[in-house]
Amino acid sequence: MKNQNNSGINRRDFVKTSGLVAGSMMLAPNLVSAKAHIDGSDEIKVGLIGCGGRGTGAIVQALGSGQNVKLVAMCDAFRDNLDKCYKRITDPNFSDWSSDETKDLNPMIDVPEEHKFDGFDGYKKVIELSDVVVIATPPGFRPQHFEEAIKQNKHVFMEKPVAVDAPGVRKVLEVAKEAKKKKLNVVVGLQRHYQKVYQEWVDMLHNGVIGDIVLSRVYWNSAGVWVRPRQEGQTEMEYQMRNWYYFNWLCGDHITEQHIHNLDVGNWVKQAHPVRANGIGGREVRNGKDHGEIFDHHFVEFEYADGSIMSSQCRHIKGCMNRVSEAFHGTNGSAPKPGVILTKSGYKLMDYNSKNDPNPYQVEHDLLFAAVANGEYKFADAENGAKATMTSILGRMATYSGQVVEWEDAINSNISLAPEKYAWDANPPVLPDANGYYAIPVPGITKVV
Repeated sequence: MKNQNNSGINRRDFVKTSGLVAGSMMLAPNLVSAKAHIDGSDEIKVGLIGCGGRGTGAIVQALGSGQNVKLVAMCDAFRDNLDKCYKRITDPNFSDWSSDETKDLNPMIDVPEEHKFDGFDGYKKVIELSDVVVIATPPGFRPQHFEEAIKQNKHVFMEKPVAVDAPGVRKVLEVAKEAKKKKLNVVVGLQRHYQKVYQEWVDMLHNGVIGDIVLSRVYWNSAGVWVRPRQEGQTEMEYQMRNWYYFNWLCGDHITEQHIHNLDVGNWVKQAHPVRANGIGGREVRNGKDHGEIFDHHFVEFEYADGSIMSSQCRHIKGCMNRVSEAFHGTNGSAPKPGVILTKSGYKLMDYNSKNDPNPYQVEHDLLFAAVANGEYKFADAENGAKATMTSILGRMATYSGQVVEWEDAINSNISLAPEKYAWDANPPVLPDANGYYAIPVPGITKVV
């Protein structure tokens, strides 16, 4: 696995750039270096694919990058999602979830009705109209949307995870090679790579300050996320897509959709991916009809080629210990949380105060759009995003099956979670039984490779 410096941003570049982030909204468009885009002007046309909460936040950050950016096209499977997103971003009093500022984005928005698309195929039209595509759909759609964007020679911001199954991961890896050949910038929303505290912390660990890493501990333990109950008149396809977090063909389970962040940090520190995994998991409290087929807890032991272990916890249960973090133990010391490094005797080698650091969600857009504006090829995150995604899928395979699962077997699996047909009247890959419940993976029985 490539380390952060191979993704197009190194520690020195980050420190130099991050000082500009706080004032990036004040940059005037006429100060941006003029580079040719689709119509030969310096204006960067952006299209949004996926207009939910994360898509809304991402497009606000793209428009806030300080470059001559204009939103020109939008699409979502559901028109009401698109309309809600458009209404929010055109409201001068709108505050996106990552900032207390109010922003009048209207001068940077030009999306006529004929550039608003809904349904399953609108993404192709959005890509045609754009220089940069923001992909924030449910994860199951990302491989095909990424493939189309690179086919049409567009730069990409793509949310994580980048797939939900091994065939999807292989597709993203294949397309990533094409993106590199075409020198198209690709940033994946694993924002810790763009977060100063992580940059500084991981850099020191890579420099060997605690020796060889022998144990990694990664966590995403929280109360869980939203549930969208079935509504009268919905087809099964619409219901599952509205309630997408609870179906693996759309989400990949929360070990993939959320815990990928922490697993990615584990791989980043080790500069490798695991070679095998074993684990346990299940549904303890989240077991209603609207909870689909996913687990509410996973515990996985990932093993690296050097024999070291990454111990992984992710849980969605209310009233329990919450922790979203990473820790590392080496032969000469430990790194108990981001920004802190201790010797064996407990002396602090690092105690980083990140209070005034720029928002990494904004930084990743600032750097991407600066590269596009300047005609530079600097970011190739798709390969790392795919391997981080595959690490999470490997963990899911281990907990669902109850077996030791090898990386090579997992990534070469031909089990696809995708539906045979994308249509509102088509059947999704999983269907409820007569009582409205979905089949749950059973360790010892469920086949995953």
